[in-house]
Amino acid sequence: MLREALYHKSFGAARAGMLLSFAAFLSLFLLSGQDAQAGKRARAGDTQTIPKGIYIGPVDVGGLTADGARAKVDAFLEEAGGVRLTLKGADEDDVQGVTPQALGLKWNNPDITGEAFDYGRKGNAVKRYKELKDLEHQTRKLPLDVSLDEAAVRALLDENAKRYEQKAVNYELHRVNGQFEITSGQTGMELDVNTSLDRIMKTVSDGWDFKPAEIELAVAVQEPKGGKAELESVRDVLGTYTTSYKTSSAARRANVENGCRLASDATVYPGEEYSVLEHITPFTEANGYKLAGSYLNGQVVDSLGGGICQVSTTLYNAVLRAELNVTERHNHSMIVGYVSPSADAAIAESSGKDFKFVNNMDTPVYIEGYTTEDKKITFVIYGKEVRDPDHKVSFESETLEKTEPDSEVINANASLPAGEIHVQSAHIGYKAQLWKVVTEKDVQVSREVINKSYYQMVPRTATVGTATADPSAAERISQAIATGSIDQVRAVADAIRAGAALPQVAPPPEAPAPAPAEAVPAPQPEAPQPAQEPQPEPPAEEPVAVDPLESTEE
Repeated sequence: MLREALYHKSFGAARAGMLLSFAAFLSLFLLSGQDAQAGKRARAGDTQTIPKGIYIGPVDVGGLTADGARAKVDAFLEEAGGVRLTLKGADEDDVQGVTPQALGLKWNNPDITGEAFDYGRKGNAVKRYKELKDLEHQTRKLPLDVSLDEAAVRALLDENAKRYEQKAVNYELHRVNGQFEITSGQTGMELDVNTSLDRIMKTVSDGWDFKPAEIELAVAVQEPKGGKAELESVRDVLGTYTTSYKTSSAARRANVENGCRLASDATVYPGEEYSVLEHITPFTEANGYKLAGSYLNGQVVDSLGGGICQVSTTLYNAVLRAELNVTERHNHSMIVGYVSPSADAAIAESSGKDFKFVNNMDTPVYIEGYTTEDKKITFVIYGKEVRDPDHKVSFESETLEKTEPDSEVINANASLPAGEIHVQSAHIGYKAQLWKVVTEKDVQVSREVINKSYYQMVPRTATVGTATADPSAAERISQAIATGSIDQVRAVADAIRAGAALPQVAPPPEAPAPAPAEAVPAPQPEAPQPAQEPQPEPPAEEPVAVDPLESTEE
């Protein structure tokens, strides 16, 4: 029994081996048959064509040579390059047509024809057999890689960007003959070139079907602020202030009136910041300004726009009374005469000093400025009043220190003829602060310091000419300068100009002891409008810049 069992086991193993050998033989026979068929095709002359069922993109290249396939794809792309790509802008009517050919359509993988030709020809017998067999049941689609010329697309967009360079224009208020008028706004647009470029490039390079296509350009739309209903609520006077410039020179008066016009007629929406410099600069003749006195390094000099600070100062006081949020304010380097200490607001284009405020209300405000024939400048802030009728605000100027000049400065100038003298008045130094006082039903509810100001002391200064061929005149001028007295220098200078006998020069006085800082009384309540009148201007030879355009500070 054991011997019979071993016999049957050995016979089964031998039979399994014979079956495996037969399967291998059959596979080789079939593959040999395929090779024989390939040999027949070679003898028939079709080994130089791409197998049937091969596509490059949507182009059927089966049965073509590699060169023929390339030519057919080129012809296809030539036709596809003429289809319309519609670029859509901000709305339905904003469209533009362009062709891929105009944007530099190019075929990036022409070598794909070689891959198409090699399909079913490379690899081992099993791989070749499978690829050719699969083509009998389904087509093989190879990628057709195309793209546009980025430089050409960017050039088109850069040109189109000009069409969209449109800033939003807000609804605005204007005062005409004492009545409000509203002008409509305008929608703003701006083309995002880089985002639009990416969209156009990807439309063609990422799965384009080679048919007409629509592409949304990236256009940012900015709606205008405001509206008729919102601006119709702006009717209440929130704050107003007036100052006088009637003692100013003609040039200074012209600057104040021109600056008032430029700073006026402005609608300021909630959260917006108003800048005086942005509205009234540049200080040029073309912008309506004239040469007038201004402060520069402790001296009074002529500059275009001299006096413009009276515009910013008057507006500052109106803004305070409207209780808007002041974000930038500077005092002058030296005291001015048309408002109390600490109630001024100096500006300077060269150093960037500005007066700015933010509309901290929930509704717009409107700035109106005007001048009158009696040479007064007024600013009015209009808005929608939400404060209680019993809410009142006032402002008090407090002088903390006062420093009187204790000497005079005389500068000899050899380039000026003897007898010529230019004198500038002294300026008292001040340290001051401004109080805001709030009352409700005539009861004070708050009192706070809103600014502190420092005004430098500047002594009376004279520039004296010393150029003369007369030794006696030169000696007398020198002696007069040595006294440190501008009055003595002026007396000698007047005599030289008149050709009169030169006066005797008194010896220099002993230097007086410095005066202590003057004690200051307690602050007084603010006087009612109209505002403080400016001090009379001194004689022409001693000019005082009643309102300086503050330029470069030392």
